[in-house]
Amino acid sequence: MSSTATSTYRIQGATGEWEVVIGLEVHAQVTSNAKLFSGAATAFGAEPNAQVSLVDAAMPGMLPVPNRECIRQAVRTGLAIEAQINKWSRFDRKNYFYADLPQGYQISQLYHPLVGEGSLLIEADEKAGIAEDKVIGIERIHVEQDAGKLMHDQHPTMSFVDLNRSGVALMEIVSRPDMRSPAEAGAYLAKLRQIVRYVGSCDGNMDQGSMRADVNVSVRKPGDEFGTRTETKNVNSVRFVMAVVEAEALRQVDLIEDGGTVVQETRLYDPDRNETRSMRSKEDAHDYRYFPDPDLLPLVLDDAFVEECRASLPELPDAKRNRYIAELGVPEYNAHVLTAEVETARWFEALLSETAAAQGKSEGEVAKQASNWLISEFFGALNKAGHELADSPVSHEQAAELLALVGKGTISGSIAKQVLETMIETGDSAGTIVEREGLKQESDSGAIEAAVDKVLADNADKVADYKGGKQQLFGFFVGQTMKAMQGKGNPQVVNEVLKAKLG
Repeated sequence: MSSTATSTYRIQGATGEWEVVIGLEVHAQVTSNAKLFSGAATAFGAEPNAQVSLVDAAMPGMLPVPNRECIRQAVRTGLAIEAQINKWSRFDRKNYFYADLPQGYQISQLYHPLVGEGSLLIEADEKAGIAEDKVIGIERIHVEQDAGKLMHDQHPTMSFVDLNRSGVALMEIVSRPDMRSPAEAGAYLAKLRQIVRYVGSCDGNMDQGSMRADVNVSVRKPGDEFGTRTETKNVNSVRFVMAVVEAEALRQVDLIEDGGTVVQETRLYDPDRNETRSMRSKEDAHDYRYFPDPDLLPLVLDDAFVEECRASLPELPDAKRNRYIAELGVPEYNAHVLTAEVETARWFEALLSETAAAQGKSEGEVAKQASNWLISEFFGALNKAGHELADSPVSHEQAAELLALVGKGTISGSIAKQVLETMIETGDSAGTIVEREGLKQESDSGAIEAAVDKVLADNADKVADYKGGKQQLFGFFVGQTMKAMQGKGNPQVVNEVLKAKLG
């Protein structure tokens, strides 16, 4: 049994090729200081049961009150994926018993969600096996409350319950079954995470559980009706989502070809074994006895609220990338890297503004230089020193000062690398380091001529070879001159003097 690596993903079984059908239900924790129906805090990492109100604990007589900010963030997310905003929606009770659900029901939105149909574009990536751009349909976004958390590792014979997450607002973002490969599922989740982080409606920290995916997988022979799907719960990384799709699809094909039947069920993923395991039979809506929550009135939005949400949206990643390329002349690869994370884009734009001001130029005139330097030099130096952009010891103002020193010819590009390493190590400004260590670029033609004369005198044989037609030796002379001047020679002047001397 194997899966192909072509742009059309297929699983090769004993009876021929199989197609995978994938849908994702992504649970994204809404960015809010308080829970969906109470004023309890939502900060990550608090002591167990330190953030639980009487509403969250389901004390008798406690009534839920919707948090306006949670609704606002869900509407903004819907607008970011160009979805229909339902101005009338309703909360329902999803009834089931579990130890981490104090009420005995979850407040959700089955029949009338806040956000209707939308879409999300994933881009072609030949290396990943995505042959062309593809639009993935989004069926709905509904708002619901999270359950608590069972803790099985605190006592040898008992399980404990932490209700800090109980009542935290979630957006459940439900895709259409439009994905056909692990790569498409991974690209969809990564793009959705990127959008909610740009919008600010979810922090996207999958390792902390604030964004997780339920992965629905079925297989069929190409062109046949959809097969029976399974749902693998609470997958917390893009890489694991892709692994779940492949592992579960292979399992289903093996099962069917051995004469078995795929059962509609909920499964869990074991990353150590790279396999899914049965958890429970998959319930249908009627098993949960959904009915309208009698304690909550329907949500009714007016046009002004929706337009206020729309006006608050930032420039989204695709639009930002296209602007960088079209208006600023940033190379396409650079634009993709710089817009991948919202923090990176913000840092770049701050650097761009500071650099343009320091050099007395427009942002378009310095954008290509700044983007190249940021990606090739700055990110590399930070990584070497064990830093992320978020904890960079060098601010964008300091970085702009360094670029301005290069732009004005005060230091060379090679010296700038040395200065940057010292900036990261010490936190000192570029100007301070250059002055302290005597690193100013030498542009005096007399000093450069003296260095060039010595290099040519010491390498008379190579001078003869150069004049005999070996033009590639010119770079050797430049390198030797820069070495003699300890990297401080102005490269442009060095080149001019060498050309004059060599004829």
